[in-house]
Amino acid sequence: MTLSREVYKALEDIVGEDNITDEPATMDSYAYQLWAEMRKSGDCFLPPPDAALLPCSTEEVQAIVKVCNKYKLKYKAYSTGWGVHGGSLKPGWIQLDMRRMDKILELDSKNNYAVIEPYVIGAQLQAEAMKVGLNTHLIGAGSLTSPLAAATSFYGIGPDSLYMGMAHENVLGVEWVLPDGEILRLGSFGSDCGWCCGEGPGPSLNGLYRGPVGAAGGLGVFTKCAIKLYPWPGPKEMPITGKIPVYRAELPELIRGHTVAWSTWEGFRDALYKIFDNDIGYVAHRQYILWGDRLQGATLQILTDPDRTIDDIEQFIGTDKSEKLSDELYRSFQLVVVGQTKRDIDFQEKVLDQILAETGGWKVQFLEEKDNANWSLLYMLRLCYKGMNYVYRGGYSDHMVRAGTPDILTTGAMEQMKEGMDNFAKRTGLIMDHGGDAAMGGMGGIGGGGYPGFENFGFYDQADPDSVRAGRELGDEGGFKAAHVVSGGYSIFYMEEDEVKKGIKEIANPRIWRYQRQLKEAIDPNDCGAGGWFILDEESIEDALRIQEERRPKK
Repeated sequence: MTLSREVYKALEDIVGEDNITDEPATMDSYAYQLWAEMRKSGDCFLPPPDAALLPCSTEEVQAIVKVCNKYKLKYKAYSTGWGVHGGSLKPGWIQLDMRRMDKILELDSKNNYAVIEPYVIGAQLQAEAMKVGLNTHLIGAGSLTSPLAAATSFYGIGPDSLYMGMAHENVLGVEWVLPDGEILRLGSFGSDCGWCCGEGPGPSLNGLYRGPVGAAGGLGVFTKCAIKLYPWPGPKEMPITGKIPVYRAELPELIRGHTVAWSTWEGFRDALYKIFDNDIGYVAHRQYILWGDRLQGATLQILTDPDRTIDDIEQFIGTDKSEKLSDELYRSFQLVVVGQTKRDIDFQEKVLDQILAETGGWKVQFLEEKDNANWSLLYMLRLCYKGMNYVYRGGYSDHMVRAGTPDILTTGAMEQMKEGMDNFAKRTGLIMDHGGDAAMGGMGGIGGGGYPGFENFGFYDQADPDSVRAGRELGDEGGFKAAHVVSGGYSIFYMEEDEVKKGIKEIANPRIWRYQRQLKEAIDPNDCGAGGWFILDEESIEDALRIQEERRPKK
């Protein structure tokens, strides 16, 4: 399907001829998105959109949406993107590329917030915030992603969630172009009272427009968002040293980074509860395990050495030093402590040392060495190396997701993930055999702590159809095992519509899908907002609820 000249002209009149195209090669560039090849079809490309538009203002977005309603067109807004959910899942959609809306509109250092547009990235906001003694939450996908998208339309957990909360906890108001073209302003901004408060007057709509993970564009376009900011007692500019790719940052004594480890999951669990209770920590994340528990020792030695590249991996694998380091890091996570004063940071360090003593933990010496500590500190504060997800095979996906209170660590969940990945790698020989446990995740899912969550990464070769297929099978196998624990769409990023309908019958609470469907029907009468499979039909939801009820134990 292609746009008629009448429709194309109507859209061109809004954005100008330089900011719209349906040229085939350009449309094909939008058709490749992360995990496209993981779909059942095996096709590496999504259906290309019928046209791509680059709006520059809320008014232009509103006008585009109204044209889409007039002609019954599906539209999908796309900011920085991180997966197929940003692209066109079906033919006939148009793509709203938000890259021209890239401004920090306001940065209020007195009231600790910033107002941003969709294409502002985390690194950009963080750099400006640090100049005035503030910092911003960065999601686990890294500093190149859109804080607005994470806060309004998708996942929002990150390494600093222990201190700064999840993205949706930091929303202080939004400007929202509804699917029918009306504009809704929420929070204090909606009452012409500035951006200081995200709730009211009256009930908050945050839960409605987000649902469990956000509607991925299916409920309109968010054109402005106010984000809460947090104290940063460090320098106005990050003092980066070193050479590519091994950058480091030597920061003042008020900011310190450690990797802490335990010999048992019980010690790991107990320490987390004590960290939560004692209110210490700025960043807490199980990061370096993402390369795999048997490879993290070798990988860390390479990444902290500017004279080495990942091509040297075979020289390090299996050496005594690498094996010993991997063993030590198995039950570990990275912890950054930040003090507002010298007395504050010294107190936090004493509390941490006491917690480690009480739980049988220690600080990993390799990452306490000055250069390595400064490398790790920059990594955790800036999230500037997130592309390392792709380093081994070119493709990755997360499987067997687990989340819950720290007690989940002692339920056997971690061993189940490790065993499942390890067995699958050996059985198929088609995904990276990295030891089984690559369960990266944040230690605090909400501000102040609460629950850790883990994504177990599997690495496959995007150029090998058999390896891609194996990656998908691993996702299905792990996803269904996790579905009864995690209430959400575990592998929904790359599933086809019929598979999602099947999958929601397995998740813990399918009712969450009903509420998003009801909201969609109320505010999008022409069904123009393209959210993919994040908003399902009522028949599928009813079917899932019936199956859940049949499975419920009878008294």
